[in-house]
Amino acid sequence: MIEYLLKLYKKPRLIIIDLVLINLAVLFSFILRFDDGWMQYFQINYLVAITVISFLVLYFSSLYNKMWQYASMSELYSIFKATIIINTLFVIYIYFFRVGFPRSIIAINLMTDIFLLGGMRFGLRVLKDYLNRNQNMKLKSRVLIIGAGDAAEIITREIQKHPEIGKRIIGLVDDDPNKQSLEIHGNKVLGKSENIPQLIEEYSVDEVIIAVPSAEGKTIKRFYELSNKKDVTVEIVPGVYEILKGDVSLNQIREVKVEDLLRRDQVDLISDEISAYLARKTVLVSGGGGSIGSEICRQVAKFNPKKIIILDINENTTYFLERELKNQYPELDLISIIGSIRDKNKLEQVFKKHSPDVVFHAAAHKHVPLMETSPEEAVKNNILGTKNLAETAAESEIDRFVLISTDKAVNPTNVMGASKRAAEMVVQTINKNSKAKFMAVRFGNVLGSQGSVIPLFKKQIADGGPITVTHKDITRYFMTIPEASQLVIQAGALGQGGEVFVLDMGEPVKIMELAEDLISLSGLTPYEDIDIDVIGLRPGEKLYEELLCDTEDNIATEHERIFINNLEAVDQDFLNKHLERLSELAEKAAERDIISALVDLVNTYQPRRDNVKKVDFKKDKKSS
Repeated sequence: MIEYLLKLYKKPRLIIIDLVLINLAVLFSFILRFDDGWMQYFQINYLVAITVISFLVLYFSSLYNKMWQYASMSELYSIFKATIIINTLFVIYIYFFRVGFPRSIIAINLMTDIFLLGGMRFGLRVLKDYLNRNQNMKLKSRVLIIGAGDAAEIITREIQKHPEIGKRIIGLVDDDPNKQSLEIHGNKVLGKSENIPQLIEEYSVDEVIIAVPSAEGKTIKRFYELSNKKDVTVEIVPGVYEILKGDVSLNQIREVKVEDLLRRDQVDLISDEISAYLARKTVLVSGGGGSIGSEICRQVAKFNPKKIIILDINENTTYFLERELKNQYPELDLISIIGSIRDKNKLEQVFKKHSPDVVFHAAAHKHVPLMETSPEEAVKNNILGTKNLAETAAESEIDRFVLISTDKAVNPTNVMGASKRAAEMVVQTINKNSKAKFMAVRFGNVLGSQGSVIPLFKKQIADGGPITVTHKDITRYFMTIPEASQLVIQAGALGQGGEVFVLDMGEPVKIMELAEDLISLSGLTPYEDIDIDVIGLRPGEKLYEELLCDTEDNIATEHERIFINNLEAVDQDFLNKHLERLSELAEKAAERDIISALVDLVNTYQPRRDNVKKVDFKKDKKSS
């Protein structure tokens, strides 16, 4: 029925209807003013004049560009403006043609016009809402919304506006005592989150939507556990990292992910400081096609850089990132370069041609077990590649160089961690002899990054299990890719040169609990549908990661989520001698000798003892 009315509600037909209503408004104005004696004051030429004037005004107005089934105050303003113009022109007509006309009728006619024209249009919206609500009552999917804030209001309004999606809201829950029993668009707040299980049973709820974008992971996890009942679908409005502009729509509602259960507060950036070193600057991101590097590119693009250079050895990820950024930032000067940080000549060509001001160094081998079996590759890429890039940057007189490091560089027990600590030493040493500011930033695991544990667990669940966990008590720090990237960029603004920054990673997460959550989120039951096998720690793997050495001081910065490790830089001659030795050993792929050389360079490195071989040159360590 509503579709039929909308077809009738087109410009030619609507003008005729409006002209009839305007003429009726004149008649009603006389009746309201003079009661039964209205005919002795009324003349037919009034209707002729008002019809001509109204036709001209209405034809050239924007009234018929509106979608009146969504009428609101802005549409009412358009009606008010049109009726003011019509009645003003009618008064001018009366004055110039000296037509006898009761002046009090003008004010009454103005209000009657607004009432009739607006009533017709808003009546269509009321009818549409009524039909939608009736249709909603017949649908099977009964929805309970968690949250009664702005996001819940938008979702509620959208569901009521679109009955075709097949959802009916039975109510909302919110822990704010001031919101209890209040309504949003006719939907009542039925209680607090603790009442969710009872409400699901009482109202036969089919679907729960968590509409609290700013909630922390532990709160989301609690909501999920309260809502996760048999035959109940639990969905969520994405967090602030996904809703970049703060807008919420039905299309963004999705199933709960493990990332939601680990969600933390939004990062508050000191934007002025970031803009000061990124705006109108040329920024090079090594490993720019990777998980962290690509997100750094996305974040940097928001600060109006002069140019972004994506340097990566992987052509596929680089290509797709380039397309994404060009689509989102069509005015951005974006350069994609396929190349390796191992190639010093290539780096020199890139720096000579593009003269970058800021470098974010994210290119690295990071897979712990693989680097245990190929330590020469960790040396070539993570250590010598960093040396190539940092030296080239120093020679090019850049402003800032930020190395992406890892918590595995603290008291390392594996080649990857030791190589990243060595890379930090390289950057700190170069900083001493450079006008540019060189620094490093350490953080733990990032959710969803390439090679991380969550994609592995998802694959194992899809294959029917079991999920393999290396130890029942193993823990790791986690943060989202956008969160990590934003804090890296912020640290770049805070650095004065030589610092090793550490990010606040929050509380460590037990991998066993993470596996159980992923199984539950997949609609399965841990240990019944999917088993979890404990297979033992892998070579080089720690039971828990550290962010600070026992001997390191934790210095606060002006940003509450960023700290400085007070690490003394090593002697340059000592470092150079060990890097030369490592370079020679890497070319020979002498695995045990490489491990021993790394132990000599990084005195906190504790590998498996059977991997260590005594090297034949005298130790000369100052500090690491």
